[in-house]
Amino acid sequence: MANFEKINLEKGMYQTGRSLTEILEEMDPSENYKGTALEGLDAFSRQLKRFDIKVSGKGSDTIEKFFATTDSAALFPEYVSRAVNAGREEADMLSDIVATVTKIDGMDYRSCTSSLTDDDKSLKRVAEGAFIPTTEIKTSDNLVRLHKRGRMLVASYEALRFQRIDLFTVTLKQIGAYIARTQMADAVDVIINGDGNQNGCDSVTPAASGSLSYTDLISMWSALAPFELNTVLAGTPAMTDLLTMSEMKDAVAGLNFQGSGKMITPLGANLIHTTALTGNNIIGLDKNCALEMVVAGDVAVDYDKLIDRQLEKASISCIAGFAKIYNGAAKKLSY
Repeated sequence: MANFEKINLEKGMYQTGRSLTEILEEMDPSENYKGTALEGLDAFSRQLKRFDIKVSGKGSDTIEKFFATTDSAALFPEYVSRAVNAGREEADMLSDIVATVTKIDGMDYRSCTSSLTDDDKSLKRVAEGAFIPTTEIKTSDNLVRLHKRGRMLVASYEALRFQRIDLFTVTLKQIGAYIARTQMADAVDVIINGDGNQNGCDSVTPAASGSLSYTDLISMWSALAPFELNTVLAGTPAMTDLLTMSEMKDAVAGLNFQGSGKMITPLGANLIHTTALTGNNIIGLDKNCALEMVVAGDVAVDYDKLIDRQLEKASISCIAGFAKIYNGAAKKLSY
């Protein structure tokens, strides 16, 4: 008998800061299944196979299948968490603007930063025995503000027990998408207003108020130097103005947009449309050194309530915050 069929599943396997999948992988490593019919499945997927629970496809089971035994019921919270995470990943834009992700176990975190002058950004020739210029790295004065984002499941087990799991997955993915979009709004707010350490985003003055020109984009590009302009964030009005600029109406680029949906981007930067920005505002940044994401654990679910079928009282949440790394690595253009 395979090892995954011998594992006793229970509530106590859910631990703070670690997913059930990670714990199952320690007990039942996937590397042991190389060259077998189960190769390609992770430890959680093998447990689904053990209890013959199909979560997707034409033969998707009903939610009731999770609660056929006490052991299989313990899998339900992890299924919920994975479905929400899948929705977050599908709606994810943070990976396009975040330089690094820091995972912490508590709620208090103080980031580090380095304020560079123009003189600090150039490495000068140092004569023998001369003083070597220094770059000071220090912790921020204030803690990173962490926000808890999530949703409450409002449905009884009786109402959901005969629903197909793949249909329920669609709802859970949508919750994940809500979380992703809200966290994107948090990130944009920190880029513009700072993380509480007097490091709000510097503004670029447009050539003319009320209109966007290619010259304004060049000004934003030059203001970021020596950082690289590789990402541009724009809301709907600003995105419309960007895409209707004459410099963006190249015939070949237009055919590419109509055929593949891939937009021509200003100055080669990755162009991201986000509803977190409103009005005539554009943010240009160097995604490699502008923003740090701080995460307190993964998606958290009320696993005990879900296992006990108390779905109408179960919450799904995620705690995260953002900190500026180099303040000069992002500029805001308001026109």
